[in-house]
Amino acid sequence: MTKTLNDPVTIGGITLRNRLIMAPLQQYKGTSEAFATEHHRNHYGRRAKHVGLVILESTAVSPNGRLWANDIGIYTDRHMETLRKVTDAVHAHDTPVFIQLSHGGRKSSPEVTTTLVAPSAIAFDDQYGMPQELSAEGIHNIIQEYRMAARRSVEAGFDGIELHAAHGFLIHQFLSPLSNKRTDAYGGSSEKRARFLQEVLSAVREEVGRDYPVIVRISATDYSEGGLIPEEWARMLKPLESGLDAIHVSSGGIIPVQPSDVYTAYQLPHAAAIRQHFKIPVIAVGKIYTRSLADRILEDGLADVIAIGRPLLEDPDYAEGLLNVRETAGNAGEKERGDSGR
Repeated sequence: MTKTLNDPVTIGGITLRNRLIMAPLQQYKGTSEAFATEHHRNHYGRRAKHVGLVILESTAVSPNGRLWANDIGIYTDRHMETLRKVTDAVHAHDTPVFIQLSHGGRKSSPEVTTTLVAPSAIAFDDQYGMPQELSAEGIHNIIQEYRMAARRSVEAGFDGIELHAAHGFLIHQFLSPLSNKRTDAYGGSSEKRARFLQEVLSAVREEVGRDYPVIVRISATDYSEGGLIPEEWARMLKPLESGLDAIHVSSGGIIPVQPSDVYTAYQLPHAAAIRQHFKIPVIAVGKIYTRSLADRILEDGLADVIAIGRPLLEDPDYAEGLLNVRETAGNAGEKERGDSGR
């Protein structure tokens, strides 16, 4: 059967009305104490009308793991009140909304981080400085922070959770051999490096149950010799598949140097490689901005869902142009706005 962007798709226990997702992009509009603001309510509510799912920007599970000084968090019960206003704004359009839970690890903002921590004492760069290697107790404490964040996510009205295991942040730091040089149960083999993610996922599942959607965002390649590639990701994630509902495939972030050649659908080969190994939906992201390209990706089985970010930042109605064939002024015919050169 032919798949198109307009077709519904099920992620966990939720059926999305179409296969277009609003990707998580940071707004840098949180308060100094990481509370969501009126900007977040308006921003996400304005863009929720046509997409099948909204994924909220990276949201800190710990005051010591914030990615930026003006990000948002969910590490206290007080954060739920402002986040609930955001979920209400999205739900007003009958659109589900997931929250992306994160901890920056060695890439936590120096402006608001008291103690920089990581799997190993390896600095990302001079800007962030040298992190402390996490002790077993420290690892346990962060896992409990994820647990509590998951509990609050449900109470704040989110319909699902995305675990941020990409872009060089803490979970990714445990997974990548470039940043994890541990010799204990959390380092060494692929299986051991995946243990932290497995324990975070288990803690989250204990709070939300199996029917509540939990997905993971990954960086399928580290863009460096000796770093992660899709095949190793598949080995690490396959044992966790029964506890996951989708895999959102991005790339990079574990080292400062990133690829300069960012072309149309540049991350698609990574999503396609991951998809070969899993039965759960795979989400492709990265400069997939036209309807014809999105439909071709779905039809060819390279991915199951398409996420877009920057076009929605620039144009809140961009999704409508991708999903609907509309009559244009002065033209009795129909035209896909998503294929008009954006």
